[in-house]
Amino acid sequence: MSPYSPHRYTDRSFPSYRFVPGKAPHPTRDPKGHSYNRQAEELTSFDARDWHACDEYLYGIDLFNHGYWWEAHEALEAVWIAAGRRTETGLFIQGLIQISVAHLKRFQGFHDVATRMALAGLDKMRGIDGIYLGIEVQRFRASVESSFSAKSGTPVIVTLENADN
Repeated sequence: MSPYSPHRYTDRSFPSYRFVPGKAPHPTRDPKGHSYNRQAEELTSFDARDWHACDEYLYGIDLFNHGYWWEAHEALEAVWIAAGRRTETGLFIQGLIQISVAHLKRFQGFHDVATRMALAGLDKMRGIDGIYLGIEVQRFRASVESSFSAKSGTPVIVTLENADN
């Protein structure tokens, strides 16, 4: 992990540990897990124009940026479902989820799987340019490609443009 500490978009606390399979209790299935018996966040809707007002989306980005890749996947999954899994927004968020999982897999030493996941995530974002959900897409895409082309690449940081925080 980089000594750089990315900007926070929420003031929500991070879990007590970053879940890495095989290294810590499963967060939701193990009684010692940091989210055991905690209800998953449910969103009734997600509007791409209001991304900056969605706390779960912003928290997912915070988790992603601070190396809580499994937890980011969980937070962003609620947003993905609310956005509609097959919509342009839903596919974009699914891409973020896959890139988060790619980081976790690379951290675990599964470099080939990680690269495939990262590329699959980018593929979900194809056709989207400019700033989308606060992300400057071309810059993000270039960062992911650069990071995963080097097997020991630095984790990607998501910078949200025009975030209220």
